[in-house]
Amino acid sequence: MPTRLLLGNEALAQGAIDAGLSGAYAYPGTPSTEITATVLKSPDVAEGRIRCAWTANEKTALEAGLGMSYGGKRAMVSMKHVGLNVAADPFINSAISGAHGGLIINVADDPSMHSSQNEQDSRVYLDLAMMPCLEPADQQEAYHAPGIAFALSEKHRIPVMIRLTTRLCHSRATVMTGDSVEQNSFSTPDDERRFILLPALARRSYAKLLERQPEFIAESEASPFTTYFEGDDQSLGIMACGTAYHYVREIVGEACAHPILKIGQYPLPESLIERMMSECNRILVFEDGYPYLEGKLRGLPLRDTPRIHGRLTGHLPRTGELTPGAVAGAFGIDTPDTLAASSIPAPRPPALCPGCPHADTCNAINAVVKDGNPTGRVFSDIGCYTLAAMPPYETVDTCVEMGSSITMAKGASQAGLTPAVSLIGDSTFTHSGMTGLLDCVNENADVTVVIVDNLTIAMTGGQTSSANNRLAEICAGLGVEREHIRIIEPTPNKHEENVAVLRREIEHHGPSVVIAVRECIQTARRSRAKGGSS
Repeated sequence: MPTRLLLGNEALAQGAIDAGLSGAYAYPGTPSTEITATVLKSPDVAEGRIRCAWTANEKTALEAGLGMSYGGKRAMVSMKHVGLNVAADPFINSAISGAHGGLIINVADDPSMHSSQNEQDSRVYLDLAMMPCLEPADQQEAYHAPGIAFALSEKHRIPVMIRLTTRLCHSRATVMTGDSVEQNSFSTPDDERRFILLPALARRSYAKLLERQPEFIAESEASPFTTYFEGDDQSLGIMACGTAYHYVREIVGEACAHPILKIGQYPLPESLIERMMSECNRILVFEDGYPYLEGKLRGLPLRDTPRIHGRLTGHLPRTGELTPGAVAGAFGIDTPDTLAASSIPAPRPPALCPGCPHADTCNAINAVVKDGNPTGRVFSDIGCYTLAAMPPYETVDTCVEMGSSITMAKGASQAGLTPAVSLIGDSTFTHSGMTGLLDCVNENADVTVVIVDNLTIAMTGGQTSSANNRLAEICAGLGVEREHIRIIEPTPNKHEENVAVLRREIEHHGPSVVIAVRECIQTARRSRAKGGSS
C-alpha cells in the first residue's frame, strides 16, 4: 500500500477519489477548503472524469450533489459548520427524498473558533435530519470514511454526513492509500416520485425514514469506527467521540484499566452505550464540540426518576399532530367513537386552477421533454407549478426545496442526464434560484431554465414578486447570453410556437432561459372584479 503524508482534508479527498467519486461541489470555508482544493488538483478533474466546482453557496453545492446522486453517480459536498446553516433546507429534506448514487456531505466544525464566528456542533443537525454520520478519529479513518459512507448511502438510499473538526482537518499524518474503484454508471432512481416532496408523498417517505432508524443504529454498532474496549476496572467507563479518542489514548495509554467506548458513527450505538451505562459506576465523556453525547446520557434535568414517556417511547405517535384520541391513548383510555378520525370527507388532491398559465407551460414542456423522450427530466421547485407532478400533466420529476430545481438539473446534467430542464417560479427564482443559475453560467452547464412568471407570488396569496418585470435583465446580468433568454406567452393558441422555442433552447449547449409570462388566473379575476385591466 502506498504511504503518503496527508492533511485530514487531503486524506478524505483522496479517499473519495479512490472510492469512485464523480462529482464534488463546495463553497470554500476554513477548515473545510482543502477537501475540494485537493480534488481540483486531481488528474481526474483535469481529464474530465470528475466534475468539481466551487459553487455560489453551500445550498447550491448540496443541491448539485443531490442532482449528481439522482443520476446514479457518487457525489461529495463539502462545507464548514456555519455553511450547513445555509444548506439546512436541502440537508434536512434530502434525508426524506433520499439519495440514489452515493451522496456524502462533509461538514468541518471549528471548536475554539480558530476561523469562525461560533463553535456550532453539526451533530445537532443529525437530530433534525436523522441521517447517518461518520466521525473519523484520525487521518487514516478520514481516508476510509468516503468509501464507507458511499456504500452506506447506496445501501440505505440516504445521504451520509462526515463530521470533521479543525485539528483533524489541518494536521498531517501518514496514510496508507489503496486501489481506486470504477465510477458508477449513469442511472436514474427506480422510485423517482420519492424525490417529489409533495405532502402526501413526503409523509410516506418520512415514515420510511423513521422506520429505518433501527437499521442505522445497527450500522453504527457494527461500524469499523466504533469499538468497545474491555476493562477490568468498571468504577469508570470512558466514552470518546471521533478525535477525542486519541486524546484519551495519549493520556491513559494503550493498557487502560477502564473500559473505553470509541464512537465514530451516528446514530449513537445504543446497545454499546447501554452496556457501559449498566456496567460502570461513573461515565466520563470526551467529545470535541458541544456536549452532544453527554446531554443525551444525562437527560434534562439530571434525574433517575421518574421514567419519561412520550413520543420517543411510543406512548404518543412519533409523527403528525396530536389528536384527542392520541392523548387519550397515552393515558390508557379507550378512544371514544367521537374522537375517532372522520372518514366522511373524501380526500381531494390539490390541482392547478382551471385556466392556470402553468398548465400551458407544462403542456409545452411535455411535448419536448416527456413525449417519446425517456431520458428527459424536469427538476422543479416550491410553488403552484409543483402540482404539475400530478395527473394529467406529470411534468415534474423532483421538488426537494426552495431553489433546488436549477442546481439539481445542473448536477444531473453533469452526471449524464439529458435533457435536464428546470421549472421554477418568478419569486422562487429570486428567493434562491439566482445563485444556481450563476453556477450554471460559470460551469457552462447544459440546463434549460423555464421561469414561470405569473406576475405575483400566487401560492401565498398574491404578494408582489421581487423579480417583477426584471427577470430577463437579471438573467442577463448573471451571464446568460441574451440570445438564449427567450420570453413566451403560455396560451393554447401559441402552443406550437412555444414548443419550438423550448426545443431550440434545450438543444443549445450551455445554459438557456425561457420565461413564460402570463398573469395568474386568480389575480386576473380579482383585478377584473375591481374594474382593472388584465
